[in-house]
Amino acid sequence: MPEPAGDLAARQAELVAALVADGPLPAGFEPAPLAAARVALLRKRAGDVARHWPLLAAGLGADWTATFAGWAAGRPTGGSLRDGWDLARVLHDRGTLPPLGAEELAVREAGARYDGQGPPRARRLPAVGRAGGAVAVQVAGRVRLLRPARRHA
Repeated sequence: MPEPAGDLAARQAELVAALVADGPLPAGFEPAPLAAARVALLRKRAGDVARHWPLLAAGLGADWTATFAGWAAGRPTGGSLRDGWDLARVLHDRGTLPPLGAEELAVREAGARYDGQGPPRARRLPAVGRAGGAVAVQVAGRVRLLRPARRHA
């Protein structure tokens, strides 16, 4: 006997929550394959974010995937652009944002407003973005990096 559509939708929602938001293991699923799928999805998500935030990913180098996965585990995605922005801000607050990521964040902050909730919106008025010593300025829709981030020896 087929399941009613509401039951199927509820089970699908449980599975998605288990895969991307650290939800409980749904009935009928083995933990090991579900954990492997969760890791694979985090790795794929890290790749998507790296395409939107290439300097942040390059700045973290070999630590990119592990850093992203550690931050993203248990967080549903807000989209690749927003996930990278949120991660960059967290790393900045911790003092662990690499210089390349600081420059990329400063440029993004100068070019758009992002409150961490809704989608980023292009700035219409002149603006300055700062992160990790990097300074970017946006005037008339053009963003320029004025000062690169400090490089640690």
